[in-house]
Amino acid sequence: MIKHLAVFLGSRDGNDPALSEQAYEVGKGLAERGIELVYGAGGGGLMGQISQGAIDGGGKIFGVIPRFMVEREWGRIEGAPGLQTIVVDTMHERKAMMAERADAFLALPGGIGTLEELFEIWTWQTLSLHGKPVGLFNIGGFWDPLVAMMDRIGEAGFLHGSASEHVVVGDDLDDVLARLDEARET
Repeated sequence: MIKHLAVFLGSRDGNDPALSEQAYEVGKGLAERGIELVYGAGGGGLMGQISQGAIDGGGKIFGVIPRFMVEREWGRIEGAPGLQTIVVDTMHERKAMMAERADAFLALPGGIGTLEELFEIWTWQTLSLHGKPVGLFNIGGFWDPLVAMMDRIGEAGFLHGSASEHVVVGDDLDDVLARLDEARET
């Protein structure tokens, strides 16, 4: 059973209010299932929504944030029950600590930072640097173009197999969590 799920997602809300609502619901859903949210400790955007959902659901949150983000007041640092925040010096330390803590990884919609985190952890998986599953929470088909591009990369011979062989894709939290948990066992 997944106990600690690292979630990569936007530090902005995006243009579609459904994204914020879904991020909040994912946070609340993780709390209800007893799964600790491991995330980048952001206080705004989808990051703020998922952490608020986890807080409102009575869950545990493990946030990791670089010092420069704290200085810019971008983080959710303290004041909520169940919230533990670690301040590190660099983005590299942040990602390494999140990767160490997590049993699995899930990307919700986000921007270039979300993609960077996703691709680094996905690359580490394909290089067998970790055996933890990676998933895409596909709100409103957000990740469809990426999956298609990754399939194209596979067809061109730059990825062994297809994207679906390397990543769990879905828009139902129970289904995605079950498939991530199943992937941990194989």
